[in-house]
Amino acid sequence: MKLHELKPAAGSRKAPKRVGRGTGSGLGKQAGKGMKGQKSRSGGGVRPGFEGGQMPLYRRIPKRGFTNIFAKEYVEVNVDRLNIFENGTEITEAVLLERGVVSKIIDGVKILGNGTLEKSLTVKATKFSKSAMEKIEAAGGKVEVI
Repeated sequence: MKLHELKPAAGSRKAPKRVGRGTGSGLGKQAGKGMKGQKSRSGGGVRPGFEGGQMPLYRRIPKRGFTNIFAKEYVEVNVDRLNIFENGTEITEAVLLERGVVSKIIDGVKILGNGTLEKSLTVKATKFSKSAMEKIEAAGGKVEVI
């Protein structure tokens, strides 16, 4: 087979519907939209969720809780992820970004205590859990809250 011999498979290519092109086409006159009414008009139809004036579902169901717009969103990093650094390294949020430990920082970084830490590091972050502080200091490192 050569490039000039290539053809699409039989039946795989279908001509688009040509709407409103005369009665002989099968989709002439009202162009498949029926007689009259809102849906037959140009630009007609209803918005998503509209139920003909009946109270729509999204307004019928009960609402629960609220979203605190002042809530801080911290990126969480476990202490076992800090083992990639050398002994004595000073770890800041910028260093974590640079090394790909976190992909983006929103309001800060919180260090959590999951896993074990074998390196002595100086860690500077926005927040620490108690267990993370204990593990960093037990490994001979220092904790600094920014």
